[in-house]
Amino acid sequence: MVDFSHAVLEYPFTIAAELAPFVLPNGHPVAEHALADAPAARVRMASLRGVDAAHLVLADVDLSRCLFSGTVHLDQLRLEGACSFDKVPPRTRRRWRPVRFTQRRTLTEEHHWRASQPTAVRGWNVAVLGAGHVGPAQLAPVYRALRKAFEDGKNEPGAADFYYGEMEMRRHDRTGTTRAEHGLLHGYWMLSGYGLRASRALGWLATAMLVTIVLLMGFGGSPKTPRSSKPPAPSRPAEAASPSR
Repeated sequence: MVDFSHAVLEYPFTIAAELAPFVLPNGHPVAEHALADAPAARVRMASLRGVDAAHLVLADVDLSRCLFSGTVHLDQLRLEGACSFDKVPPRTRRRWRPVRFTQRRTLTEEHHWRASQPTAVRGWNVAVLGAGHVGPAQLAPVYRALRKAFEDGKNEPGAADFYYGEMEMRRHDRTGTTRAEHGLLHGYWMLSGYGLRASRALGWLATAMLVTIVLLMGFGGSPKTPRSSKPPAPSRPAEAASPSR
């Protein structure tokens, strides 16, 4: 576990995980399980608060418990290799109805905020001592900066989860958005998941098509023309052609 809170980096600095085991001079590998809390030891970052990330490179680092709020120039952070983030909880229950979250990468500070809500479901991680408290207004810029960092690294698919997190924080922010903007964000989330959930958009499209078909069948048919009660008039026989002169 590495804590870089308020570290001063004046030159380019790289934190990378060594995938191969360390070997002692006698040829025996180092017992890394004694140095970490997991069998497969990984470099785990605890905090980057107060760090100027303009010259920082992270490679193959576990960021699932990292605190990002307060990091300076976070949009210039370079992420290389398999840097892992936390996930949203799996399918759980809220009172009597099931709740399913679409899997995406998320920040541990969003876990802390959601776990502190009165209507929180099980699965969100509770904040540890000293983690502080941040809300949607502080987390939206963090998601935006990380999204830009992924996009600058030509990793647009990886940036999609952070765009979703940014929009979620903006939707839940009651102080920085107006009522009209909040309504638009809520509708955008319901209709298409901020343009990132194709199944939701297809479901609404299928529903609209079904409702349109039902309305056309019930009210959109052409009116029936009433039939006349009079019998049809008899056809007149064709007049004989006059003889030619």
